Amino acid sequence: MTAPFIMLVDDEVPFVETIAKRLGKRNIKTISAFSGEEGLETLKKNDTLDVVVLDVKMPGMDGLETLKKIKKASPLTEVIMLTGHATMESAIDGMKLGAYDYLMKPCDIEELVSKVESAAQKKREHEKKIEEALKQETLSKYGPFYYA
Repeated sequence: MTAPFIMLVDDEVPFVETIAKRLGKRNIKTISAFSGEEGLETLKKNDTLDVVVLDVKMPGMDGLETLKKIKKASPLTEVIMLTGHATMESAIDGMKLGAYDYLMKPCDIEELVSKVESAAQKKREHEKKIEEALKQETLSKYGPFYYA
């Protein structure tokens, strides 16, 4: 599997920079955004993103609102919610809204890597199924000569 391409969205700049460095050492390509709004803008410019790691508690647009907008703009992009103890309920709400999973902050880097890799794999499997379905649809409409 090719390395996942992820975006970290969290208002805590030192946390994002540290996690990005640690993920980079594990060959995970990472881009960062420091608010929900910035994350959505960055998503528009990076349509090959596999996974968004999203903090629940941020000023302005919070993680749940950001999650809703990410899923609307890019339904196949998987989202892993980051939460502190006080926002555990929000993480569960995030799962109901389509988040792939959640992690408690501070998170263990190996656990984060594992969840990112499995979320990226899930996204790629969905893309492959859609591609196959479109291919089958084209074959049924136009026959095998369309691909010759």
